[in-house]
Amino acid sequence: MYDFRFEDEALTTWTMLRQTWIAVNKVAELKLLKVGLTPEKAAVLWACRDYPGTLIPAEIARLMFRENQTIAGLLNRMEKEGLVRRVPKRKGHPFTEVKITDKGRKVCGPGVEILKSTITNSMSCLSHEQQEQLRKILGVLREKMLQDMHVEPRKPAGYGPGEPIPVKW
Repeated sequence: MYDFRFEDEALTTWTMLRQTWIAVNKVAELKLLKVGLTPEKAAVLWACRDYPGTLIPAEIARLMFRENQTIAGLLNRMEKEGLVRRVPKRKGHPFTEVKITDKGRKVCGPGVEILKSTITNSMSCLSHEQQEQLRKILGVLREKMLQDMHVEPRKPAGYGPGEPIPVKW
């Protein structure tokens, strides 16, 4: 692996950010293979299992920072594998809902535990202060990218600004 140092500071920083994310995701991929999941499938199952309220494909797309069509393809594959099912629109429910199946629930627990372990292990090399610093820096960068995409971040319904979203950890 190369340790790139470009004359342009922004390019060096961007390259390091990209390489770091790819490496972190690859570690998660390799570990999740043991239970037959990808990081994306594990995240969808985790959301299906623990999301507070009705989960629809558009909300999964928002949670995962993905395009709706990307999530549609992922849900198609997961449905074929028997991990989730989509409940079509019905009276009083204007959207298609996504539900976890028994098979999905069986792999979700081990998948979430692998994700938790991977996240904890990855972040263990950073002190509390460093994690706080990194969150602030990444928050600034994420805000800039959202502005460039003309996207406004929003929390799931029922959560106010600055209020943390509880996740079953």
